[in-house]
Amino acid sequence: MTPCLSRPCAGRARLRLGTALAAWLACAGADAATRGAPDFNRDVLPILSDNCFTCHGPDEQTRKAKLRLDTREGALRTKDPVIIPGRPSQSELIRRVAAKDPDDVMPPPESKRKLSAAQVETLRRWVADGAKWSAHWAWVPPQRPAVPVVQTSRFKVQGSRLEIRNPIDHFILARLAAEKLNPSPEAPRESLLRRVTLDLTGIPPTPAEVDAFLADPSPEAYEKAVDRLLQSPRYGERMVWDWLDAARYADSNGYQGDGERTMWPWRDWAVQALNDNMPFDQFTTWQLAGDLLPGATREQKLATGFNRNHMINGEGGRIAEENRVDYIFDQLETTATVWLGVTIGCSRCHDHKFDPLTMRDYYGLFAFFNGTPVAGGGGSGQTAPVMDFVTPEQTARLEQLRQDVARVGGEVDELELAVFPRPAGKPASDSPVAKDFAAEPSAALKQKGAARNLTQLRGLAKLYKDKEPAAYSSALAALVKAVESRDDFNRTIPRVMVMEEMPKPRDTFLLVRGLYNKPTEDKVAPAFPASLAVRSTNPGARLSRLDLARWLVAADHPLTARVTVNRAWQLFFGIGLVKTSEDFGVQGEKPSHPELLDWLATEFVRTGWDVKRLHKLIVMSAAYRQSSRVTPALLERDPENRLLARGPRHRLPSWMLRDQALALGGLLVDKPGGPPVNPYQPAGVWEEATFGNKTYKQDHGEALYRRSLYVFWRRIIGPTMFFDVATRQNCTVKSPRTNTPLHALVTLNDITFVEAARAMAQRVLKSAPTTDARIESAFRLATARKPAAPEAKLLASRLEKLRGPFAADHAAALKLLKVGESPRDESLDPAEHAAWTSLCSLLLNLDEVITK
Repeated sequence: MTPCLSRPCAGRARLRLGTALAAWLACAGADAATRGAPDFNRDVLPILSDNCFTCHGPDEQTRKAKLRLDTREGALRTKDPVIIPGRPSQSELIRRVAAKDPDDVMPPPESKRKLSAAQVETLRRWVADGAKWSAHWAWVPPQRPAVPVVQTSRFKVQGSRLEIRNPIDHFILARLAAEKLNPSPEAPRESLLRRVTLDLTGIPPTPAEVDAFLADPSPEAYEKAVDRLLQSPRYGERMVWDWLDAARYADSNGYQGDGERTMWPWRDWAVQALNDNMPFDQFTTWQLAGDLLPGATREQKLATGFNRNHMINGEGGRIAEENRVDYIFDQLETTATVWLGVTIGCSRCHDHKFDPLTMRDYYGLFAFFNGTPVAGGGGSGQTAPVMDFVTPEQTARLEQLRQDVARVGGEVDELELAVFPRPAGKPASDSPVAKDFAAEPSAALKQKGAARNLTQLRGLAKLYKDKEPAAYSSALAALVKAVESRDDFNRTIPRVMVMEEMPKPRDTFLLVRGLYNKPTEDKVAPAFPASLAVRSTNPGARLSRLDLARWLVAADHPLTARVTVNRAWQLFFGIGLVKTSEDFGVQGEKPSHPELLDWLATEFVRTGWDVKRLHKLIVMSAAYRQSSRVTPALLERDPENRLLARGPRHRLPSWMLRDQALALGGLLVDKPGGPPVNPYQPAGVWEEATFGNKTYKQDHGEALYRRSLYVFWRRIIGPTMFFDVATRQNCTVKSPRTNTPLHALVTLNDITFVEAARAMAQRVLKSAPTTDARIESAFRLATARKPAAPEAKLLASRLEKLRGPFAADHAAALKLLKVGESPRDESLDPAEHAAWTSLCSLLLNLDEVITK
């Protein structure tokens, strides 16, 4: 398979555009034919891109008839023109797309594409209006739009007065007015607090937090709750999850060998940076080029672990240079996805089929990453350059072990003066005694005892085992043991892979079809894509990764701020203003609210790339605070909630479901950072995936109840309880969200969830003396609200049905209560505890509980 075939290239992009365009037109609520003059970006460019660019687009290699339709100069050429502005009847483009003859019609029948009558009419009206051209919207730096003026009196909000909380609402309401829709009322206070607490911390609110919120009648109550959540250390732990997906963070290398690595100190740095609200431009610069900052600190160098999270191939037969080039491909494509939102992988083998990104652009970015000393050899997850992370205790222990090696090595040196007589100042290998020694013992004797490696020492020790002088044989054995102890301990010291530059950078050449061993003679220097020609930060000099980072966060960069605020919107609403958050190119979806996107982007830059301020702005808006209840008519009109006439509603990701269950059961251990943990997992999963090479060893104690963030992530077989997450094998900025009956097998039967239900039941039984009060307590824990009377009655009925079987089968009750390692309060009646455990399991699986 060639590299291009595994990338999001032409076929996949065409498929995506078809659905994206249809969704956008539906969301806009009108066909282009009913509008005024067609808008080039909104109405015309998608038609040309989807139907014409494959043969008449940026890729010169496949361009037909020397006709280029992706640029104004090409489409409106004066020699042999195909478009005559103002005269559609004389324009060859219109004649061809409207033709009936299969020999004339464009696109040709063999392309399997065909323009609809509405699309042909759109093109005709565009040409008639003068064929006005504009650059693709995402390639134009955002300009701050005026905040729309909205007449609130035109809206009807059932049961409450319409509130406008901040500028976001002006943009949302202006669109709703154009669509003749009304916003929804604000969500009930308990639901709103639960929503924002889950969004900002990944953990549901406690009953005490809900009570305090409900008891505060002030208009500032909600804002005070938001500020409290933004200051919680749990904020960084929640927000970092999406960043780890983008950074392809894992605790192993991937590929068949899938050896372990130590990158968790970088993970902990990212959590702390988010909690500290490090400005996003600084967050970017440190991770892409912290090592190149003047007087770079350890923390700045550690941040560059971002681009060492790539997979490492240690399989037999792999070629070091091939590995090295693949690693750089991954680094630059991750950078492009995270900060540019473009499918630049398409340009690895040829000019992009749709976007103005050439092979030269691709390898210009490649050159920024081509200067690290990584050689591609070996399969270690501690491939240099690395940073050591040692505690004072580890430093002291390592120094003691080094002294032991030096001491025993000195004893060996003294003994070898007699065992290997030779002229003064010569090594023991020059002794006549050693003239016929094999390679390893001979190599050992060329240096002092303490400098010898284990292979050399073991060869020498084997040669002199049980031989005279006995003191020398014993000393060699002691030295082998001392070096083994030092090396074994040395391997336990965390070493994090980071970025670093070679004194002399490698030359970069275009590669034929992206093949490492087929360079052309076309040399490329580090450069920014020509179509994104933001001014250089270092004109005239060879550009570095630091220049790349500064270019990405330049105030007038067209993409970085847009891409970043779009992912923030996606985090809170489940879908971005641009649905294709990974692709802002012409094949991506157009923004549902383009003016809002640009206002947010310019506001983000204007306020110093302040991430917490951006998040607060979104969650404080009336749009976010709406009830998520939906009528059948609105659901049919706007199934994905792109118009935002209601609040966000979607199922929680599996990792958050686990954290929620632990929190509701009172089991969650709030211990930040450190090495990953191994909680419950079905037997044999690692062994089967690794042909028996890796054995899962479950942890015990508090490690079982740490947040999902800290669970060990084996790259070739992720944690089994996470059923809807990124694989962490490559950069992912839009995690999948699926919902199948199989997921209930986890939330109903996984040890963690059953144990959480048991612990929650114990918590409930001890919280109140009566069944009714306990039912209310359990329901509030799970949903943040009190049950309605019919709900409480239904739960009481179910509890009564559960009590009978467990009272009759004491063994079954005890079996259920033995699930998990957390201790049980033995003073509780087993049958009653088991019945409540089953009821709490039911509550943990309510749609309202597994849904935001």
